[in-house]
Amino acid sequence: MTDFVVVIPARYASTRLPGKPLREIGGKPMIEHVYRRGCESGARDVVVATDDGRIAEAAENFGATVCMTGDQHRSGTERIAEVADLLDWHDDTIVVNLQGDEPAMAPELIDQCATLLDESSADLATLASPILSDEDFGNPNVVKVVLDNDGFALYFSRATIPYPRDAARLGEARAAALHHHGIYAYRCGVLRRLVASEPSALELAEHLEHGRAVSRGMTIRVGGPAVRRGAGVDTEDDLAAAARERARGS
Repeated sequence: MTDFVVVIPARYASTRLPGKPLREIGGKPMIEHVYRRGCESGARDVVVATDDGRIAEAAENFGATVCMTGDQHRSGTERIAEVADLLDWHDDTIVVNLQGDEPAMAPELIDQCATLLDESSADLATLASPILSDEDFGNPNVVKVVLDNDGFALYFSRATIPYPRDAARLGEARAAALHHHGIYAYRCGVLRRLVASEPSALELAEHLEHGRAVSRGMTIRVGGPAVRRGAGVDTEDDLAAAARERARGS
């Protein structure tokens, strides 16, 4: 069984959903749902990483391990790198970046992402699934990834990639892309090399942190999720949908 840790980077500020980690789903803050999913995985440790006292207090109240970080970080990856240094994790330690807006992430997928990296020569590992509609294909909130023939990422984008120059081939273009899910695995040594470099033009243009890895020529293995992922939460509508889903499952 793969040995790994989970870090949940959480910040209070959010353009589309302010205070996102503390917004409630079924009477509990979103960050608690994410933490529980991490604890249900095979991780030997789950850490909430934040620079916000409100998030730290809430997390400690439901029993989470909290690591306070600086407020200078431009991405969750940078925040996790500070955690790795503060906790003195070895370069070979596998870390899964479980984003704080994934309250329905299946624990099996956390395990799968860690194992995918452990069994690969890649620098990073992540998960992606087929795009189910033309609407999602054109939605900038649905991050797309295209792969090479060996299952490694070529590029991630909020744009429609590959672009269907001929409208009649829209279906073929959509089938050539995958919907990227907000979960990554990397070893601490790769993580440290990654954050030692400045954000790339791709990262800044797309506002996607894995653009830095792509720009540096790092290899990213992409696997298909073994079970249903569950929806992430980016907007008020997503939050309402998550609450409805939670109510149906309770």
